[in-house]
Amino acid sequence: MAAIEAVNAHNLPFELKPVPADPGGNTDRYAGLCDDLIVRHGVRHIVGCTTSWSRKEVIPVVEKRDAVLWYPCVYEGFEASDRVVYVAACANQHLVPLMEFIMPRFGKRAILLGSNYIWGWETNRLAREMLHAADGEVLGERAIAIGDTDIGHLIREIEAKKPDFILNNLIGESSYAFLKAYAELGRRDPDFRSSVRPVVSCNFYESELERVGLDAQDNFTVSCYFRSLPGEANRTFVEAARTRGADSGISAFFAQSYASILLIAAGIAHAGTDAIEPVLAAAKTHATGTPLGDIIVDARTNHIALPAHIGRARGDGGFDIVHQADHAIQPDPFMARTYLQTSADKGQQPGFLRLVK
Repeated sequence: MAAIEAVNAHNLPFELKPVPADPGGNTDRYAGLCDDLIVRHGVRHIVGCTTSWSRKEVIPVVEKRDAVLWYPCVYEGFEASDRVVYVAACANQHLVPLMEFIMPRFGKRAILLGSNYIWGWETNRLAREMLHAADGEVLGERAIAIGDTDIGHLIREIEAKKPDFILNNLIGESSYAFLKAYAELGRRDPDFRSSVRPVVSCNFYESELERVGLDAQDNFTVSCYFRSLPGEANRTFVEAARTRGADSGISAFFAQSYASILLIAAGIAHAGTDAIEPVLAAAKTHATGTPLGDIIVDARTNHIALPAHIGRARGDGGFDIVHQADHAIQPDPFMARTYLQTSADKGQQPGFLRLVK
């Protein structure tokens, strides 16, 4: 809504009109609401969905009804629809640089946690492959139901096996409960403080950090955007967003959704219409300035090139940038060109089938 307000303030020859639809987190409602937006309200461009589960419910609808989903959330990859624009990182843009940062600093013995659906499955599968390629070890891989907060067994296993780090692919309340319980373990036993054995995530941001507070301190997250990124452009964006009602909610989720609206508006401005094909063609040929940088949609995959910054959680709801990327990583959603090995003198060529132990 902040981005729509910003676009409309420029007095363009068109006006963006939002038609909100809230499925309330109920995955069974996404397809029906999406169909209603297109058929009854005439919507052509939909910005939304968080989980991969909900996105996969919506894709058949936008493909059938000739609309576009602008998906603003990090995901596991292994997908490319000509009716989805992926305005966030896939695995080679988040997991791979995160693991390459963490393993040399903390070690190669890990426990992998994930919510029991495709995000957790696929991200942990790739992490397992990277660890094995680096002569590391997966001490355990556990999945729990989305929203489950009964995580005592995870803490007990971590305490018994003492991993070098924990990869956290839990989502929502499950993630918050785990981080709080792990912090309590660290208070009981300093050997499990996050400064010693951190929790690392590909999907944990400022808006969630505020839910966990001090219990998330010293854990790591990879993201294409952090509110604390230096530079005048980001400061201007954050201040402008705050004047439009956003404050503590400014995070990668916010920036990616904001960028989606700017891509749509720029596509309409270049094409002179909101029709699907001309807008997509414009987004693939003209760079658009966004909080994520100047971005252009990759014509082959409908993804975008993005940087991979690494942040370490502070106790005040923000992140310290411990690694600021100096370039954007080209999207490789099917991992066809990405090396999962961290050592240059070993491992398979990208693009080949790999044996995952």
